[in-house]
Amino acid sequence: MTQATLPIASAGLGLRREFAEDLLNTKDTGIDFLEVAPENWMSLGGNFRRTFTALTERFPMMCHGLSLSIGGPAPLDEHFLRRLKRFFDEFNIVSYSEHLSYCGDQGHLYDLMPIPFTEEAIHYVSARIRRVQDILERPLIIENVSYYAAPGQELDEIFFIKQVLEESDCALLLDVNNVYVNSINHNYSALNYIKAMPTERISYLHMAGHYNEAKDLIVDTHGADITDPVWQLLAETYQSHGNIPTLLERDFNIPSLAGLLDEMNIIKQHQNIIQQKKKQAHG
Repeated sequence: MTQATLPIASAGLGLRREFAEDLLNTKDTGIDFLEVAPENWMSLGGNFRRTFTALTERFPMMCHGLSLSIGGPAPLDEHFLRRLKRFFDEFNIVSYSEHLSYCGDQGHLYDLMPIPFTEEAIHYVSARIRRVQDILERPLIIENVSYYAAPGQELDEIFFIKQVLEESDCALLLDVNNVYVNSINHNYSALNYIKAMPTERISYLHMAGHYNEAKDLIVDTHGADITDPVWQLLAETYQSHGNIPTLLERDFNIPSLAGLLDEMNIIKQHQNIIQQKKKQAHG
């Protein structure tokens, strides 16, 4: 289940252990789907596993990975991929996304490092994505990441991402906040970037908050409310590509579940505007 089977006007929430029990005991949340990092849940037992199982029975569940290191120099961890596949099959996971980055070589860096925008990297990453898809027997959705340096850059970022999507035949998780953050840090048009992404490849969207370090430096934190410019960019994304399933991420400084649901409902408000415009256009 990706964009083709989730309602296009749908909003989801990144599941965190801090509010998992609260969510399970809350009715009429308005949540259309949930997303988890599989690394944080696949080995858990006891009450956390029971809660997770109950939530997968109630909500469509997507997985957003942290440690695949699709662009890394080390060989793919195929043992890990097979563990993922068993986890996905056991809990009927809807889809699996990962970052277009790398996070280690022989060890884990605990950060998402930028892949050089080069022709060589396009072919390298695309081959690894195809291998992941073969092992998992499902599509891999890749996410555009925030980055603060572009070592070895030879190609335009937009060209690089579009070529990876095409050569690997994978889908895109378009992180709207990451586009905004990078547009400030690297001085390009966020809207031009959004418009350049191929609509048919976009599976779903991420929305999150950031921290303004300086006028020309934004840090992608996922630890704050979404800012007005990012909400505006989301509206422009829907204008360009139509409604797309959209997920609210919050990794720390997590407010109450009610507060998260209020922010998630702003996504639905923007989607409703697009739906109303579409109805008016068709008379």
